[in-house]
Amino acid sequence: MESGGVYNDTTEPQAKAPRRPPFGCTVRHLRGWRLPAKVLQAILSFVAVVCEEIVEDCSICGGLYFFEFISCSAFLLSLLILCVYCTDLYQSLGEDKVQKL
Repeated sequence: MESGGVYNDTTEPQAKAPRRPPFGCTVRHLRGWRLPAKVLQAILSFVAVVCEEIVEDCSICGGLYFFEFISCSAFLLSLLILCVYCTDLYQSLGEDKVQKL
């Protein structure tokens, strides 16, 4: 019996792991107009946050605080949506759970 003969016949070669994009980024779940729309939404909501922070004095600040809350929430949620749809988190959570969110 030659050395290694049995070992070579009974084992399978190890398959290489598939190549993944850097940081797991993919745009396959946001195709067409959806990706530019979400990026534009994130940019505009960030601009709204910056514009709100520029205001130094206000006489009735209730509306300004409400605008701050809405613009900051929109910015954070649009970043969250981009992170979920453009990374491997979409597959990890599952499509049904992402749709419920």
